[in-house]
Amino acid sequence: MKAQLNLDCPTAAFLIAAPCSGSGKTTIARSLMALYRSKGYRVQPFKCGPDYIDTKFHEAVCGRPSVNLDSFFASEEHLRELFRRYTEDVDVAIVEGMMGLFDGYDRDRGSSAEIARILGLPVVLVVDARSAAYSMAPLLQGFLHFRPGLAYAGVIFNKVGSERHARMLREVANEVGLTCLGCLPKHAELEVGSRYLGLDFDLPLPPPKEGALSPEKICEDNIEWELLLDSTSSNINNNLNVVNAPSLGGGRGRFLFARSHEAFSFLYQENIDRLRQLGQVEYFDPEASIFQFSIFNFQFLYLPGGYPEKHLEALAGNEACRRAIREFAEGGGRIVAECGGMMYLCQSIVTDEGEFPMCGVLPYKISARRQDRRLSLGYRRFEFGGREIRGHEFHYTQVLGGSWATDNSDMRLLPVCDAKGERVPTPVIRYKNVVASYTHVYNVADLWQE
Repeated sequence: MKAQLNLDCPTAAFLIAAPCSGSGKTTIARSLMALYRSKGYRVQPFKCGPDYIDTKFHEAVCGRPSVNLDSFFASEEHLRELFRRYTEDVDVAIVEGMMGLFDGYDRDRGSSAEIARILGLPVVLVVDARSAAYSMAPLLQGFLHFRPGLAYAGVIFNKVGSERHARMLREVANEVGLTCLGCLPKHAELEVGSRYLGLDFDLPLPPPKEGALSPEKICEDNIEWELLLDSTSSNINNNLNVVNAPSLGGGRGRFLFARSHEAFSFLYQENIDRLRQLGQVEYFDPEASIFQFSIFNFQFLYLPGGYPEKHLEALAGNEACRRAIREFAEGGGRIVAECGGMMYLCQSIVTDEGEFPMCGVLPYKISARRQDRRLSLGYRRFEFGGREIRGHEFHYTQVLGGSWATDNSDMRLLPVCDAKGERVPTPVIRYKNVVASYTHVYNVADLWQE
């Protein structure tokens, strides 16, 4: 039976998770979003954890911002309020998990399972079944009973080899008492290629080749998508015990955001929403040939992360923009620059093709050369203005020479720790009213309201 649209609450809300990364949850989550939207449902996407790339793909599919749900960044009360706020006018809420279901920053703290518990969401388990049949039974049994308070809507078996294989897997699900929601056969269209930091960054996603089935059509033919809606339908917001979000007050600020397709694109939606509560948010593209704003009319300049190293000719070529930002910083303008934004404030970025001048606010050169690429990854926290600021770091570029030390007496380096309190080598840089680091901050308003 087809689920009916419910205008008062989500018709369905569920979390898609997996035993481990690489099981296919990203592809299936995105394909289900596209499928439900093609059926006329209003779909609200969410992403567990700090990922700022998957959310862009969600937004491209659903036509509305995807929202991060992260229990390291935010309290349980905030997560419930956030989920309620974004599901008020939708029919289906789909939350894509991260890594394995119980993988968090400290055992299962911060995991997708914790988000499911906080929000009361049933879990759809995606399992890569290509090399097993009856051995799926103890795997599923273990997940079902590891945390008894967690509810499961069912299982989707991925990369199923044949109809006979599918029958065996359905028998396994039945034996352990778990609803089999589908068996997806191996399909090239369901394979997700590599990306610069995880997925191919081209948007929108390329259409299927001529004669090939789209991922959403494959899901429609092989997943019990109507059963999934029916079995996860509930007035989820009645069970959230939501407290009203505190008012930020003010409403008089003027905030200028750098934003472009790749160079400055890693934005947590909550950062945009909170600054909109505080005032007016406007955007500009540092790659554009003409700098359209008088920057001194703004109280705050936000340079988020992204891939500036992939657009260096355009960024270096826009000298007027670089000069205006340098003058704003030297004149005491307040700037927050994260990762790619921090790189843009430096003296230059060095690649295998050469050296490209940037804004020259910070006395560093950043290397994006292949020989210097090294992954820095993890949750971060630091003290600022009497409060703890939390965020996430994910990059391959490094400061050239390996040292952040500087002789500039106007510059301070603030220590940064990981989720467990261990010191990390990438500091927060304070220069006049500039705050810059490799850390992507969840609540940038805390840095403005020092």
